[in-house]
Amino acid sequence: MSKVKQLNMTGQTEELFEHWRNQWDDVVTVKLPDLEKMLFDAEEYIDRYRFNKAKGIQRAIDNKLQETEEQIKKVLEELHELVGSEEKNRVEIEQLKESYRESKKMLLAHRHSFGKAEKHLEILLDGVTKKFQDFHELTERGNYLEARETVLTIHNELEQIKNHMDLIPQLLIECQSILPNQLSEVLDGFHEMSQQGYYLEHIQLETEISHLEEKLTEYLSLIEETEIEKAEEGIKETKDRIEILFDHLEREVHAKHFVIQNERKTNNLLLTVQEENDYLINEVIHVQQSYHLTENDFEIQRNLEKELASVYKRYEIISEKIKINGTAQTLISEELNEIKDQLDMIRDEQQNFANKLQALRKDELEAREKITELTKKVGEMLRLVSKSNMPGLPDDYKYLIEDTDESIHNVKLQLEEKPLNILSLNQYLEMAILTVEKLVHTTTELIENVMLAEKGHSIRKSLSEPISFCR
Repeated sequence: MSKVKQLNMTGQTEELFEHWRNQWDDVVTVKLPDLEKMLFDAEEYIDRYRFNKAKGIQRAIDNKLQETEEQIKKVLEELHELVGSEEKNRVEIEQLKESYRESKKMLLAHRHSFGKAEKHLEILLDGVTKKFQDFHELTERGNYLEARETVLTIHNELEQIKNHMDLIPQLLIECQSILPNQLSEVLDGFHEMSQQGYYLEHIQLETEISHLEEKLTEYLSLIEETEIEKAEEGIKETKDRIEILFDHLEREVHAKHFVIQNERKTNNLLLTVQEENDYLINEVIHVQQSYHLTENDFEIQRNLEKELASVYKRYEIISEKIKINGTAQTLISEELNEIKDQLDMIRDEQQNFANKLQALRKDELEAREKITELTKKVGEMLRLVSKSNMPGLPDDYKYLIEDTDESIHNVKLQLEEKPLNILSLNQYLEMAILTVEKLVHTTTELIENVMLAEKGHSIRKSLSEPISFCR
């Protein structure tokens, strides 16, 4: 409270001081004496062994003490805020004055760098000067808290002015020099490419450049009015638009190079695929004389012919577009690339189909080799049985031999058919393989059983002979 008395005891400070003094007087003259009386009452109740009454008074004392402490704490906080504000104001206002002088000096020394925005910056600095005056008046009237708010306002405004002064010269250079030069470069490139025969109508570049030039004029006005955030945002958008225009032209150049390099390659690839298609047509005619082809095989051939016809038509259209030169190179390059990819896909499908046709002959040869191998294996089994001196063969085994002969005979009949049905052949061959495998397994078991029986007979015979003893 003594520190507050050292301030200007007028206005806001005087009102606050009276408020705090009244609260302090209330604590000292009313609340503390009441607490002291309540303490005496509590002691008296304890002396009389009236403990419940004493506890009730103790709780009331605790509540009043807490309430009083909160009141004192609030007064101290408000006191510190007022005294602290005066101290901070005194220190910071000098720093702000120095910052103001530096900004003023910068504005005067580099006036030409700010262009027409210099006048608006001058107005903003004059506004700060007025707030310095407001600060001193508030301080003299003892309104230190209001003066504190003014200090913070001055700080924010000077920061913004300084930021504007840092950005404006560069923004002016971009609006008045860099970006206009880039627009001229784009326009020159556009005219040069047009003379070289590029179709560029789809870009609408001249209209876009005219629009951007109008925008640059708007951004200059925003800079002059120190609407820096809006100007920055607009300039960034203009940079992006210019970059897009450059990118459009560059893409047309790359696309034209792609078309030049790939038009002939695509034509050659188309001829190659067409030749392969003709070969497959003849191959199908030749193959179906020897082998049975499914409806799916013919469907694959028809689809390949349809796809090739579609691609051929697309290529004719794109070739005409290239001659007329009335379409963007980017669109032509994209379509040419799609045609090339589609031809590659057709070529892969042709190769797969050709492999499938070749596989028919391969399956036939493998089937002939396999049936020869199976016939040989059946003969080996029969020889083993013959050498084993079996007294007789079981009926099941005889039936199995018949089944094996029949399954091998069925495969041979399939091989004699014209055209040959590979699917049916493979089914009969699989049955023959399973039957022969069963015959081999059964024969092996049968011979092992015969050998075990003969061995058992020999052992029984030796046990039945008399044993001779020698001295």
